[in-house]
Amino acid sequence: MTGNEGSDQAPAPAHVEAHGGRGGGASSARISTRLNWLRAGVLGANDGIISTAGLVVGVAGATTSRTAILAAGVAGLLAGSLSMAAGEYVSVSSQRDSERAALDLERRELAEEPEAELDELTDLLAERGLSRDVARQAAEQLTRRDALRAHARVELGINPDELANPWHAAFASLVAFTVGALLPLAAIILPGPSARVPVTVVAVLAALTLCGVVSARLGGAPTGRALLRNVAGGALAMAVTYAVGTWLGTST
Repeated sequence: MTGNEGSDQAPAPAHVEAHGGRGGGASSARISTRLNWLRAGVLGANDGIISTAGLVVGVAGATTSRTAILAAGVAGLLAGSLSMAAGEYVSVSSQRDSERAALDLERRELAEEPEAELDELTDLLAERGLSRDVARQAAEQLTRRDALRAHARVELGINPDELANPWHAAFASLVAFTVGALLPLAAIILPGPSARVPVTVVAVLAALTLCGVVSARLGGAPTGRALLRNVAGGALAMAVTYAVGTWLGTST
């Protein structure tokens, strides 16, 4: 391979990686983003299932009043979903503020020290396996095309067109938690007094099994271990709250 051939071909991967806007790089980024959102949704639903199940089973241990159980379950659902949404909004807002601050700093540095920034981009590309000469050519091409985008992608790992959206995150968390919480709430309310707790336990453990399998596969983790953690955690939460509720119900 001649030197000209190397300079024509080698920068292409760096260009795709830096911009993330063409071909496989863009598709991989979008798939990764969707998987992250899906994983967050599964975890949010999982939280809704466990926290609401623990609450309503505990109340069911203390009283057979459907009204009291329903009131506690709905209150827990609303409090949990709104808390999750608020927490996610604050967290993602902080992340977005940090991303914007990093982009603003990079923009100033590019305006004030363009040569130093070009050298820095060259070094970063060279660290990724390109020869020094090819890295320099790639850095110059990327800088001419869109210097800020190149530095954002290569140096900061940020896509300027896809900054975190706190409203999306808050809404997704609220919906995921609510969907998860509805299952134990329905399971505890619909059956008669004698069947409430057994039906809820079975429904919750089945849902947690599904959540454990899905979250494990999305995260690439061993299914058995994730499933065991999920089911054991939910079972323990219900056992503890039911025992406490029963004790309080008989002692008052």
